[in-house]
Amino acid sequence: MQSSPTFSRRTRIPFVLALCAGSALLPHAAFADEQSESLELMEQQIAKIQAQQAQLTKALIGLQKQLVAKKTTLGSSSSHAGLSKATRQRIVAENSHVEQPAEEEEEINLNSPRPKAHNPTVKPSFVVDEQPTFATVTARRAEDIIAHTAENGVGPHPRETAGAQAAGAVGDRGVFHMGPITIALGGFVDASTVLQNRQMSSGTFTFWSGLPFKNSPNYHTNSFEGGARYSRLSLMLRGNIDQYETISGFFETDFGAGAATTNAYESNSYSPRLRQAYLAYDNSRENFHFLAGQAWSLLTPGRIGIVPRQESLPETIDAAMLAGQTWARQWQVRITKDFFKHKLWLGLSIENPQTLYDTTGFTMQGDERAVLPNGAVATVNKDGTGLTNSGPFSNEIAPDIIGKVAYDPKWGHYEIEGIAHFAHDRVSWVGGGHNNTVPTGGGGGSMVLPVIPHKVEVRIAGLAGYGIGRYGSVLLPDATLNAQGKPEPLFSAQGTAGVIAHPNNRLDVYGYFGTQWAGRSYSTVGTSALGYGNPLSSNAGCNIELSSLPCTANIHNVMEGTIGAWWRFLKGRYGTVEAGAQLAYSHVQAWDGAGGRPHTSVSQMFLDFRYLPFQ
Repeated sequence: MQSSPTFSRRTRIPFVLALCAGSALLPHAAFADEQSESLELMEQQIAKIQAQQAQLTKALIGLQKQLVAKKTTLGSSSSHAGLSKATRQRIVAENSHVEQPAEEEEEINLNSPRPKAHNPTVKPSFVVDEQPTFATVTARRAEDIIAHTAENGVGPHPRETAGAQAAGAVGDRGVFHMGPITIALGGFVDASTVLQNRQMSSGTFTFWSGLPFKNSPNYHTNSFEGGARYSRLSLMLRGNIDQYETISGFFETDFGAGAATTNAYESNSYSPRLRQAYLAYDNSRENFHFLAGQAWSLLTPGRIGIVPRQESLPETIDAAMLAGQTWARQWQVRITKDFFKHKLWLGLSIENPQTLYDTTGFTMQGDERAVLPNGAVATVNKDGTGLTNSGPFSNEIAPDIIGKVAYDPKWGHYEIEGIAHFAHDRVSWVGGGHNNTVPTGGGGGSMVLPVIPHKVEVRIAGLAGYGIGRYGSVLLPDATLNAQGKPEPLFSAQGTAGVIAHPNNRLDVYGYFGTQWAGRSYSTVGTSALGYGNPLSSNAGCNIELSSLPCTANIHNVMEGTIGAWWRFLKGRYGTVEAGAQLAYSHVQAWDGAGGRPHTSVSQMFLDFRYLPFQ
């Protein structure tokens, strides 16, 4: 038997080096031979490899879906005996995620830029762990949250909560694809009621400015109202331009509008109304975001980054939300940029302006013109015409300009914001006139503090300034007029504070306090008490039922305290069914005037049932 050749240490090293050099020369020789091949043959080979890769990817995704479906079906069997309920629900969420074969839609581009480095904290969607990280959860929820965000202990809304529903969350079910477009459905069927000790005829929507005083029989009358008009439908469309860029559109509607033919005696035929409709562009390479359309104002507090549908809104049943809540839904064009791994966000928005005038003491010609003491008229509004409803629309010269800074450290979410508004009117007389423009504005901030991350959080928000009262739920006036017809912005301040707890994944408990205040600005010409909060305005009849004396009662402040809870008592593949209860007390204090300083109040109990088929 021939023995194997042996090499000494000295002879082994040259031999290995020679072997490596020879192997390195072989590809060069092959490459020289292949240069004669045509470019067309190479392209055919690349196409063949791409087709094979696509088939393998499709087969792998199909196997993953079958595996997840089987695990979901056996969620109560012994194979999942050791897994928590939350983990089994996450497996269902994974099933909706794997329906999108992103690899199948994208073509391989040899000249494309190198993708970003892999984040080791984001695990593949088929990995199951008992304590998922925030990054793992958001990676599986690409249909709902497009922009990348940082871990702040607060996180996005749990999508089945009332706060998420108020902001416009879409479901983790009802997600499907039409070619390269992802379609996600959202919304719920709502059946809400309110029992209160005042008659307001506003349904489950508290209209604080319309609360009756003691001079009205409605102050002394209890009221029960119920309705389904706040049932909601939403739709999100999303398409991936490339691995970094995404374009999306969002629509949301309910039936909160009252048509001229609506009656509560027979049909209760409330009309659909537009809540939100906007397009959004997101670029994860440049961390740049753009939004255009009707959406929640940038002034509305948020809970993570500056991200659409992640506004921090109360979980209340009351459709008016909470006294002192800062918000508006209106047309806007918004640009946003985030920095430092999505921890710092800067946003700038131009938004549709309106000025809510109070013309106490002035003789009005319709809703449009106030007659001044010198006989001239000040035009502040114009009734809608054409396809616009006949309500008053204020004269405006420029959009509202809003800026916001949001910060997401490891603990909590913090925001500061500012707004510039431009009140505008025209004073006219026979043969002439002039325009008035008065700059106004203010600022505020908000924070969400995760006392126990994802379990208990504290929310605080506030806004103060001049001429911005309409950005609060109470809708206190922005401005009044002086004796010469020039807009006089009113000071306003509003704030909310609340504690929200999620003891388990079926129960949400909350408590809030909110308040909104309005300043005063007035003038007196002869016996005419003009303006808002004038001490000479008569309140003599406010406390006497059916009194013929005046009751001006310009509102100084509104305060509300409320507690409530939501219980998701049915949850499964069919969706979620939940019940809610809310107790609220509101107190309205008027400015002092001739005859005293009247006040009024209301106590309310709300009950609600909701079916969320897509959650």
